[in-house]
Amino acid sequence: MPRLSTHVLDTVKGGPAAGVRIDLHRLDLDGPPRHLKTVVTNADGRTDEPLLVGEAIAAGTYRLTFHVGEYFAAAGSPDACRFLREVPVVFGIDDPTGSYHVPLVVSPWSYSTYRGS
Repeated sequence: MPRLSTHVLDTVKGGPAAGVRIDLHRLDLDGPPRHLKTVVTNADGRTDEPLLVGEAIAAGTYRLTFHVGEYFAAAGSPDACRFLREVPVVFGIDDPTGSYHVPLVVSPWSYSTYRGS
C-alpha cells in the first residue's frame, strides 16, 4: 500500500528525536499551501501512523516543516533556536502508487534528509 512517512534522528544525543512537531502541506494546488496535518514524533522519533496512506497520496509537491527549534529548546539545549528554528523539506511525489519516506537527521546547527525506504 502506498504511503508517506518520516522520522527524526537527533545527532546531538545520537538517537530518535521524540516530541518534534511536524506540519505537512500540499503546495501545488491553486492558491496558498494547503495544510494536511500536524503530527508529533513518538519515543522512536517516528509518527504513530503514516502521514498519508493509500488514496490520500496524490502526485504533486509537498512540504514537511520540522519545528526543530522548539524541540531542542524543550530538550534544554543551550543552542536551541540560535540557528535552526524550522526545517522545511519540499519534495515531489511523482508516483502516487509508491511509498515515500522522508527522514530528517538534525542538530541545532545542521540537518540532512534523503528519500528513504
